[in-house]
Amino acid sequence: MPRSRRPIIQYLTGGMLVATVITLMLLGLSAVADQNEAEPNGHDPDYTRAGADTCLMCHGGDHHLLQIFEGPHAVMADARSPFGQTQCEACHGPGGDHAGPIRIGQPRPPMPGFGDNALWSSEQENQACLTCHQGSDHRFWEGSAHHQYEVGCVDCHAMHERRDPMSIATIQNQVCSDCHTQVRSETHRAYAHPVRHGEMACTDCHQPHGSGSEAMLTAMTVNQNCYECHAETRGPFLWEHAPVAEDCTLCHQPHGSNNPAMLTRRAPMLCQQCHTRLGHAGVGRTPDDLPGGASPSNFTLGQSCMNCHSQVHGSNHPSGAGFLR
Repeated sequence: MPRSRRPIIQYLTGGMLVATVITLMLLGLSAVADQNEAEPNGHDPDYTRAGADTCLMCHGGDHHLLQIFEGPHAVMADARSPFGQTQCEACHGPGGDHAGPIRIGQPRPPMPGFGDNALWSSEQENQACLTCHQGSDHRFWEGSAHHQYEVGCVDCHAMHERRDPMSIATIQNQVCSDCHTQVRSETHRAYAHPVRHGEMACTDCHQPHGSGSEAMLTAMTVNQNCYECHAETRGPFLWEHAPVAEDCTLCHQPHGSNNPAMLTRRAPMLCQQCHTRLGHAGVGRTPDDLPGGASPSNFTLGQSCMNCHSQVHGSNHPSGAGFLR
């Protein structure tokens, strides 16, 4: 890699003025005129001499691109930032061939990475990002579901914007749902977490860069994930409901359901998957066992088992073995 390059000029915050663009072009032309001079310190000739000034000769009129100067990737005083190193080429690769002179009618060579007809593969582009973003939340990227499906960093993130859209809940959820269409349909059911309203983001529960747990959850288990918001169900309880302690999704559908409380089935059918109806006749399993001939419980039929067993997640009451109190 070449040595760090200090910027020639400072860039304005917000929209670029016409005079600024003209100044950048003049500085870039001056840099091109000096291309035949010897470069000190053994600078790699594949990299441009003037860095971003050379790039802005052609790309200086793109307001969307210039927003990079208002974000963290263009902090020139930070050596960890691309602009504290080789500027545009820190991410896009050496641009000497792309910015150099070409013959009339000859196509301009593409930049190595990130762009139309880029030479790098998705894996190489990801490695360019991971050169800096190799923190604790990326340590499970290798082998993760997104890595196996060859999802690239730029498929979700945008570096040239003032703020990464993935940090905005509504935009992040839309990006995720573009691929996870089944989850998107579940979030639009009658009872769901407020994902579609932007009050929750997918990353509140999932780690898209990979994790050590199932479904790339942020916590090690499903229950630990749920307890981060639903702490009242954590326990420990004197009388513990076994499926609650085992897995919340045995009863709840986390992305959304058409049953109250996002239950997988309505009570009493949900409860009767595990519990016998002895003494609590509800909806019959056969035509001979429908309400009428027997003595079905109006409480069970009218609302649900939770009409009496209100402490279904567990109870600390001395007489709470039946989760009644």
